[in-house]
Amino acid sequence: MDDASQQPPFAWQPLTPGGVAAFARATLGRLLLVQFVVALLAGGAVAWFLHREWFPVITEAINKLPPQGQVLSGRLDWHGDSPRMLAESRFLALTVDLSHEGSARSPSHVQVEFGQNDIRVFSLFGFARTAYPRGWPLPFNRPELEPRWGAWRPAILALALGVVVAALLLSWWLLAWLYCWPAWLVGFFANRDLGVKASRRLAGAALLPGAVFLIGAMVLYRLGVLDLIRLTVAAGLHLAVGWLYLALSIPCLPRHPAASQGKGNPFDKKRGR
Repeated sequence: MDDASQQPPFAWQPLTPGGVAAFARATLGRLLLVQFVVALLAGGAVAWFLHREWFPVITEAINKLPPQGQVLSGRLDWHGDSPRMLAESRFLALTVDLSHEGSARSPSHVQVEFGQNDIRVFSLFGFARTAYPRGWPLPFNRPELEPRWGAWRPAILALALGVVVAALLLSWWLLAWLYCWPAWLVGFFANRDLGVKASRRLAGAALLPGAVFLIGAMVLYRLGVLDLIRLTVAAGLHLAVGWLYLALSIPCLPRHPAASQGKGNPFDKKRGR
């Protein structure tokens, strides 16, 4: 009975402080498996958003391109009206404005504007500018882009999912090394059975509730419940969620064996008289 009661709890969910604490005594493979599942959910949420909200806008914009046009020597050879709105939704707008006059602005959260010599991306955070490549010609017409887009759509979704999964796993690995030292120090002074390696596993698990929180925020953003500002706030808060779970999970750890022996204070002994 005593051996069964001393076995560590089975680590399977990082959504409660006790569930996070269980990963401190689990194997590294168990933690990596759960991290991969959460990263896969995040990558799936991003791919779902792109497929449902951005890809239809891109398809519509390609269908409205003229039969001729290309980017050659860093300049857009455009055969059509300018400025022109190609396609837009609440999340994305694609326009052609050769002189960047500003008369084709959209209230979309992100707007990509193709100019004569560069591309400008406008959003809540301002705009970014990038020049067209000069090394090779690029098609900018419907007959060439339509079949290419249809062929590359599945690959782009798979690439987006893979990039998100890889980026999250790498960031969690790095952040776990950063978070584990404060966790180990707190566990040391709290007389918890927590070594450095266990602290790293605990920190890696504590990052997952924040990721689940951000996945939920992304879903709400896609459904229109959150706007871009609130999504940005949620992206910042998800880091604080990790610290919160790390702090709440340490008291759930077992006490260190040396601190559980119940030895009295050696200075509290009665003096002989």
